[in-house]
Amino acid sequence: MQLDLNLLAALDALLEEGSVAGAAERLHVTAPAMSRSLGRLRRTTGDQILVRTGRTMTPTPYAIAVREQVHELLQQVQGVLAPSRELDLATLERTFTLRWHDALVALSGPALLTAVRKQAPGVRLRFIAESSTDTPELRRGEIDLEANANRPTAPDIRAERVAETQHVIVVRRGHPLTRVKAVTAARYAAAEHITVSRRGRLGNALDDALARLGLTRRVVATAPTEGAAFEFVRGSDLLVTAPESTTRSAATALGLALLPLPLELPSAAVYLSWHQRYEHDPAHVWLRDLARTALASRRNPDL
Repeated sequence: MQLDLNLLAALDALLEEGSVAGAAERLHVTAPAMSRSLGRLRRTTGDQILVRTGRTMTPTPYAIAVREQVHELLQQVQGVLAPSRELDLATLERTFTLRWHDALVALSGPALLTAVRKQAPGVRLRFIAESSTDTPELRRGEIDLEANANRPTAPDIRAERVAETQHVIVVRRGHPLTRVKAVTAARYAAAEHITVSRRGRLGNALDDALARLGLTRRVVATAPTEGAAFEFVRGSDLLVTAPESTTRSAATALGLALLPLPLELPSAAVYLSWHQRYEHDPAHVWLRDLARTALASRRNPDL
């Protein structure tokens, strides 16, 4: 079989876009030309690749199975055939989309933007909100970088642990726990709690740590973000447990107090994640270096 690399590019675009029109636009060809490429791919592979379901096109099981392999092969071919070019930051024009935990955006986003604008004024950053459900945008190339406490498990997602911090208790000034000599595990468990969870989960690793001590706590509410939880805390005797490095600045600004957590709990990690398609992309490598520095430099000293 005579190999046509244009078909590989067409197959990659069709699988990424899920439509003939979208693939044509991506490769800057006409829709009829892309339709002909799809026809050739069907004859070559013996598979329909995309089948119509109502107004949309759905990939076949074969197409789903080979999607990542096709993209990786195309990246390798392009890397071999493309001339080696040095990254010119002064003229680089590109928009990167970052999905970071909201606390990390507030804490490290300004430092990252300052560094980016200093080196590459033509680069723009789009910080978007996290979702309460797992989404595939990172795999589809719609997200360049993620930063949160979750380590991805998908084999095509690269991840690096860039920072870690201890958990602390956040309460209002004058809270009963601020007036005791030491916050014990029993006193901590006896207080009323609010948890931070985008999915509304009432329990987490804290409950497991308390259970090992024969203790339980009462969670009266959940909030989707730390900032929202702080608003509950500042006007009540509720407490929230949160990572110290992402909490200190906002809590201090609201006049809240931070207390040490009387439990053995693993450090809260921050992972920087990206799809393998960008592993060797010069501009992406540059941005990852800046993001890594911005996130790591925001570690705070222990209480």
